[in-house]
Amino acid sequence: MSQSDDRIVRIDLDGASMGPGDVNADHERRVAIADLLEGNRFRPDGEVDGPYALRLAIEHDRLVFDVRLEDDTPVHGFMFALGPLRRIVKDYFLICESYYEAVRDAPLERIEAIDMARRGVHNEGSTLLRERLVGKIDVDFDTARRLFTLICALHRRAAS
Repeated sequence: MSQSDDRIVRIDLDGASMGPGDVNADHERRVAIADLLEGNRFRPDGEVDGPYALRLAIEHDRLVFDVRLEDDTPVHGFMFALGPLRRIVKDYFLICESYYEAVRDAPLERIEAIDMARRGVHNEGSTLLRERLVGKIDVDFDTARRLFTLICALHRRAAS
């Protein structure tokens, strides 16, 4: 197995978890998916070599990771409660709203300050996600950041 096989080559967000989203959130989701597919490190625990397909969903207030091989052979599936991520996701939504409002008419210094705070909260969520994945899936920080963005997209839509 080569390191290039430790990656996601397809990602699906569960349609049942999806609802109407706003333009900014949809854009972030599309960018996160494109960036994730362009470069990621993703290795489920176990002996099954990738590359992998990942389906993310929210079911019964739990985050679902359904990991498969590229040919759809099941590899690993697990669920975990959204509770530990909920505060960070809520903070992220609030700061994103402030950011999008500021972009319309605030001075550049204010936009930059809000953007730094937004990235800080995003990093906090990504770090927590990596911690939650320990013993299940090994991901690098950039992959965790992109996955956190997608989890936020699902969470936003599930709450709609």
